[in-house]
Amino acid sequence: MGINLNVIYGVMIPFIGTSLGAFCVYFMKKDLSKGVERMLSGFAAGVMVAASIWSLLIPAIEESSGMGRLAFMPAVIGFWIGIGFLLLMDHVIPHMHASTNEVEGPKSSLSKTTMLVLAVTLHNIPEGMAVGVVFAGWMTGNSGISLGIAIQNFPEGAIISMPLYSAGASRHRAFINGVLSGVVEPIGAILTIIFAQALTPILPYMLSFAAGAMMYVVVEELIPEMSEGEHSHSGVLMFAVGFSIMMTLDVALG
Repeated sequence: MGINLNVIYGVMIPFIGTSLGAFCVYFMKKDLSKGVERMLSGFAAGVMVAASIWSLLIPAIEESSGMGRLAFMPAVIGFWIGIGFLLLMDHVIPHMHASTNEVEGPKSSLSKTTMLVLAVTLHNIPEGMAVGVVFAGWMTGNSGISLGIAIQNFPEGAIISMPLYSAGASRHRAFINGVLSGVVEPIGAILTIIFAQALTPILPYMLSFAAGAMMYVVVEELIPEMSEGEHSHSGVLMFAVGFSIMMTLDVALG
């Protein structure tokens, strides 16, 4: 199946949204108070929970509507595979301590920023596939869905680059990591267009797999961090803000 330039432009729009969100790191101060870190963690958690529900789990169930009352099964299976995948990664992959450059043993935990990058990247793969499914069906260069996903991706790019910078990475490295998390999206879209018949049936599992990975990061890392200290209400309020914004974007923009 040929791919025209309009389709290429369409699948690149969401990637631009992620990149613009990651660019926000250049406007961020280096030294953040614990209160601001709690607020950022709360906002990121709210965005990821809403994205997991409206961008991933609900579309996974809708894609499986032909199964009738069992339409929830691919979403449940994929969700638990995503949880298990992050749990496995969290226990078997060692990571470097920035201060000592020592590698922890096989039972160490992934850093919060590594888990964030991994979870959002995994989320972008099936989201790109969803865009590819639309273009594979229409092949008209319609950019409406791409623009909607691009706006949704803006906060996702920010919630990768900002924690990385706060953890000690340079602005450029934090920005590049945020951008790279979005590269998989146009790749997933183009591969789905090319191999639509083979990849479309597994889309519900991919969507819910990404949801499971994101929810693991939220519960394991972000919620504990946003609840630290005596005045944790700021993190809870920012969770509500992030959730509301992402829910609004997902529902209003499709």
